[in-house]
Amino acid sequence: MRPSVLALCVVATFASPAWAATPTSTKHAHRATLTMQQRLDALESRVTALESDNATLSKQANSATADARATHAELDQIKAVQAAAPEIATAETTSAEPTAAPSGANGNAFNPAISIILNGAYAHNSIQPDHYYRSGFALAGAAGPAPQGLSIAESEVSLYANIDEKFFGQLTLTASNDKGQDHVGVENAFIETTSLPNGFGVRAGRFYSDIGYLNSHHTHTDNFYDRPLAYQAFLGSQYGDDGVQVHWLAPTPIFLQFGAEAFAGNNFPSGGGSHGGVGVLTGFVKAGGDISDSTSWLAGLSVLKSKTVGADDGFSGDNRIYIADGTLKWAPNGNLKDGGVTVRGEYMVDDRNGRYTAPAVLQPGQSAVDQPWNGQRRGGYLEAVYRINRTWETGYRYDRLWADRSGPYASLFDPSRNSFTLTWLNSEFSLVRLQFSRDNPNPFATDNVLTLQYQVALGAHGAHAF
Repeated sequence: MRPSVLALCVVATFASPAWAATPTSTKHAHRATLTMQQRLDALESRVTALESDNATLSKQANSATADARATHAELDQIKAVQAAAPEIATAETTSAEPTAAPSGANGNAFNPAISIILNGAYAHNSIQPDHYYRSGFALAGAAGPAPQGLSIAESEVSLYANIDEKFFGQLTLTASNDKGQDHVGVENAFIETTSLPNGFGVRAGRFYSDIGYLNSHHTHTDNFYDRPLAYQAFLGSQYGDDGVQVHWLAPTPIFLQFGAEAFAGNNFPSGGGSHGGVGVLTGFVKAGGDISDSTSWLAGLSVLKSKTVGADDGFSGDNRIYIADGTLKWAPNGNLKDGGVTVRGEYMVDDRNGRYTAPAVLQPGQSAVDQPWNGQRRGGYLEAVYRINRTWETGYRYDRLWADRSGPYASLFDPSRNSFTLTWLNSEFSLVRLQFSRDNPNPFATDNVLTLQYQVALGAHGAHAF
């Protein structure tokens, strides 16, 4: 730009009229020269400033480009890690559900996310629930058939949020009805770390154990209205208690997690805190990954060890429950909301070594004689759910229990059940489910159960686990 300015000045000078060389005209020419020189100096200053600004902008552009490339590289790494661990959804971390994962919580500790689940049903049982009994197994905990007629199923209110940069907290209150009596209780009340190094995490308070697959999931996330027979028989439908959990996520290409828990042992299958208030110990390992863009899997092995005193089924002694679980999901490009298939199964072994003490009120099939109780019982289920589209899904589940041939609940009959469901999902926040179950609890009766369930979610709600 400088040569152009100088050229303009030269042209302007020679284009001026040829005035006579008088003293007055000389003064005017001198002033004009000074003015032109000042303008030239000003223009040169502006050119220098523009060149400086251009260099600065060029540096800023290069820096922004480098930052963008680094951000894209970091995002690619995050996507690679997420693809290697499809099981971790959230909230609900491995237990999660909604149990809600810390990553899904509101970051403002003074404004926690509030989630409400309303759950209700109408059930028609061909056997009156008061006349129902299951050969070889006590109806302990929340085991047994659903109430006859209209009822409020388990509904809940949850509050959860990040407490600060190191902790996440959740409180879940439940409301239900049993034989006309309303019950309100604390389902979850725990804190969990969010930033321990090397993949470690700690949870403390009241929560559901991470043994098996279904146990850590809230019942409103199930594909069926009720829990499988094995969960009812060995865990009272779901084992939760006051305790502490330590888990470790291994730095491997696939999802691989190890964990251990210690609980007070206040709930079935235990019968009360012992050994200094620690009556139940658990351990688990879970692994999962992608087979392809459309197929993923998750599997686990768990054990629950209880030092039981006066459990609801009359047992006192050492009780071990071993669980193996597996889940396989297929959906086009992994998007299960638009359609796909989920296949899941769990197998449990209940090992007893202790004594049986007859309760004050005997159920059908219970022995009235105090005696040793040493033996094993088994149970399991296999289910398949077909997601037709975003609105409809259907499923089938087969449950079976294998009774002990000796001991206080000795039986030659093994209970079983077949269940079919058809679910209408208006959105991710509401559903209506129709379920028919053909239950064979004992050799003398068959319970045909037709259930119509509604379920809605209000407010913020964390993502469900795999």
